[in-house]
Formats: sequence, C-alpha cells, structure tokens
Amino acid sequence: MDEDSRPEGGSVMIAELREFASFTPAAQRYIRRSLDVAFERQDAIHLWSRDMVEQVSIRVQARYYAALPDLRKTIPEDASIDGHDIFFAALFRLAAFDLGQNRISSFGAFRFLYERLLGASVRPWLPAAFCGAAAMPHLDPERRRLLLQSISEAAATAHGWSSREPSFFPEWVEKIEA
Repeated sequence: MDEDSRPEGGSVMIAELREFASFTPAAQRYIRRSLDVAFERQDAIHLWSRDMVEQVSIRVQARYYAALPDLRKTIPEDASIDGHDIFFAALFRLAAFDLGQNRISSFGAFRFLYERLLGASVRPWLPAAFCGAAAMPHLDPERRRLLLQSISEAAATAHGWSSREPSFFPEWVEKIEA
C-alpha cells in the first residue's frame, strides 16, 4: 500500500469510534469496564460496580484477565494448528467467560474488545474463539443463536487480517449535570 492510499490516523480512530458507538449500551459499558480491569487504568470496582453482584463479577473478571499478559506472549505467528493448543485453550476460556457475562451481543463487539485486550496479531484467531465460545452450553440457546448469527460470512472466512493496532481505547466519561 502506498502512502497516498493509507488511511490517516485520525480517520481510523473516527471509524473505530463510530464502530464503538454502534454497539449496545451494555456492550459499550462492558468494553470500557473490561479495559479498565485488563490494564488497571482505574479502580474498576469503585468505578463500575452498581451492586454486590457487579463487585463479584469484576473480581472474577480480574482473575480471568490475569492471564492476559501470558496470553499476549503466546499468540501464534502462523496459522498451523500444531503447537497452539495452550494458547487457543486460554483464549477460548477467556472468550467463554466474557460471552457468559451477557453484555457482548455480537462478534463485532467481541472483536473490538479482544483487539484491544490482546492486540492486532490475535485477529486470525478471533472468529474460531468466538464461534466456539458462543456455542457453549452455559449460554441460553436463544443467546447462542443470536451470537452465532452476528458473525458475518466475511469475518468467518477472511483471507487475511490487518496488522494495524487499534487506536481508540474507550474510557469512562463522567456525566456532566446540565
């Protein structure tokens, strides 16, 4: 790709912002919360929990997300199926947890979150992890159906993936009284 055909950094960020805005409010909230938990940007329990159930959920999420640094180091550089079982099992476990929280309602929201949690190099593995986790029996059958229908044929059968790292990482925004 020559320099003239490359998207400008600002336009890429605006596209990512628009994509984030297209997600349900619950998915937006969960993505921001997840990024706070993953990167310890803020005290997630103080910021995000509205009740005791959410406090427990955030603590459990933090235990699952403790595996992220090791998972980032083990992202395969090739598409072979040999020798990647530890990586894929860890990715699958994390995906099953996040989808089980019932906030991520589409492959797009899942991909958006995981590109930020793990980086651009995880993109080739996301359709398989999503489809496997979305088919798990711990999810309601109707939810499984909706999740699996949310992945487009293009996403499931892509010939290649961008190596461009995400640039927009959504954060908590304080409400301002009018």
